[in-house]
Amino acid sequence: MSKSTQTGNVVREAIQNRRTVKKFKKEAVPTQQIIDLLDTAVWAPNHKLREPWRFLLFSGSGLNKLADAIDAEMGEDNKFSANIKQVPSVMLVVMEEDPRQNIWDEDFAAVSALVQNFLLAAWSEDIGTFWVTKPFLYGPKFRKSLGIQAGEKIIGMVYMGYPEVIPSAKERTPAKDKLTIFE
Repeated sequence: MSKSTQTGNVVREAIQNRRTVKKFKKEAVPTQQIIDLLDTAVWAPNHKLREPWRFLLFSGSGLNKLADAIDAEMGEDNKFSANIKQVPSVMLVVMEEDPRQNIWDEDFAAVSALVQNFLLAAWSEDIGTFWVTKPFLYGPKFRKSLGIQAGEKIIGMVYMGYPEVIPSAKERTPAKDKLTIFE
């Protein structure tokens, strides 16, 4: 088997074996390890190397700042802020929004590719992740309290930690069932 075939198999296995993890052990992933994973993730394809992303990382007592931002938007009797404090680390992924639709689309795709790179890189180091969006991410009070500027979009939150439970795989529709071929 050639080296490129072996590498291809490793990549395919990583993609197919990664799981969305929603139950984490209490132990936090070291910040430097998260930074190292981000340094891998930024190799996502992005047109003209615009690098239209930035990140906000919350862990330890920093999760209180995120919970406070959620409370500012949702009120103090919401379920989200209490739940967020149970996750070892949470990262917001923020995209610079370009007013030109084609650039916006390219940048959104690039940031989404970055998130997928991060999820796969984390999984390769036995770190579980959960990429999620929530209604409060769009709220002005939430955004203001975390310094999210006009012209920025929160692509989502990535919960991360060491998995307590790894879910089983769920079936996917074969690509051929959704493929139109023109030859």
